[in-house]
Amino acid sequence: MIEAVQAQWVDGITVAGTVHPVEIVTRDTQSDPVTAGQVAEELILNEAIDLMLVASTPETTNPVADQCEINGIPCISTVAPWQPWFFGRAGDPAVGFTWTYHYFWGLEALIPQFIALWDKLDSNKIVGGLFPNDGDGNAWGDPELGFPPALEAAGYTIIDPGRYENLSSDFSTQITAFKDAGAQLITGVPLPPDFATFWTQASQQGLTPVGASIGKAILFPAAVEALDGDSGDGLTSEVWWSPGHPFSSSLTGQSAQEVADAYTAATDRQWTQPIGFVHSLFEVAADVLGRAQDIEDKQSILDAVVGTNLQTLVGPVNWTAPGPVPNVTTTPLVGGQWVLGSGDFKYDLLVVDNSQIPSVPLTGEIKPIGG
Repeated sequence: MIEAVQAQWVDGITVAGTVHPVEIVTRDTQSDPVTAGQVAEELILNEAIDLMLVASTPETTNPVADQCEINGIPCISTVAPWQPWFFGRAGDPAVGFTWTYHYFWGLEALIPQFIALWDKLDSNKIVGGLFPNDGDGNAWGDPELGFPPALEAAGYTIIDPGRYENLSSDFSTQITAFKDAGAQLITGVPLPPDFATFWTQASQQGLTPVGASIGKAILFPAAVEALDGDSGDGLTSEVWWSPGHPFSSSLTGQSAQEVADAYTAATDRQWTQPIGFVHSLFEVAADVLGRAQDIEDKQSILDAVVGTNLQTLVGPVNWTAPGPVPNVTTTPLVGGQWVLGSGDFKYDLLVVDNSQIPSVPLTGEIKPIGG
């Protein structure tokens, strides 16, 4: 994706009537918060960057954003639910941040989306919560802002055995709690290897839910394919972006389908949801830099960020309208289900609920696990 974007900028970007060359400098955070902060500081101090872009989970976005806030560097982030991004950084809704801006969905969109999926299934409405001790897990399981109050209001009962540490090898405590409560639905936001361990042990210990809506762990096709046998068939999750989304790139003019097809043609790999959001980061960057009045003035770039109202490959990114908290604008969701594939790949991700974005076409009907 970065190579494709760099090709769009081969002739530079015009800022206040002057063409400037563009260099994309990348660093790998290794999905480690300490490393993320270190490489962000390196980019700021050693590479003298003008604008920071960062994506993927609070463990990556938050330390990078914090470094930008400390050093006065405009930062745009995505692919982390806004609650752990904002509140995980001790954000104050009355004040907000100065240099860091974020766009993605939040729990206020995710929870209704999962409920919409579960409402289509025949269950006893008892939900087991699989929440790790990290930024995502603590936000999802928060007794005031997370799943518990919202599910209770919708007539569901959540069973929360407490936080577990990432990369655990034994989920017997959680499985026993879910079985004892008769949970027929599972939700959570585990790492891929943790969900694989949990899902295998759940089968071995006789936990057989009719539905499991999982964030993060089953985002990529490879993670679903890594599950034992065909046990990924029927798992559900939120879908932030798909080839069927009715949006186009402001940078290339490509539709969502064309971007997904180009990715598969270049890599021989199945499309994934982050493709759209990674692409959109550079759409926003191009828009911001093009509207900045002075490329040498960080405040000028920040002013352009604050004034962003752009239609992108993932939908509108608009910080000019009020968001749920300062510095945040949100994107909508649809509901998806992994099913055994009918083409070149083992699994296909079908859109089975579009109540939040009716313009995204349905590509299947939800079924119970094992159905």
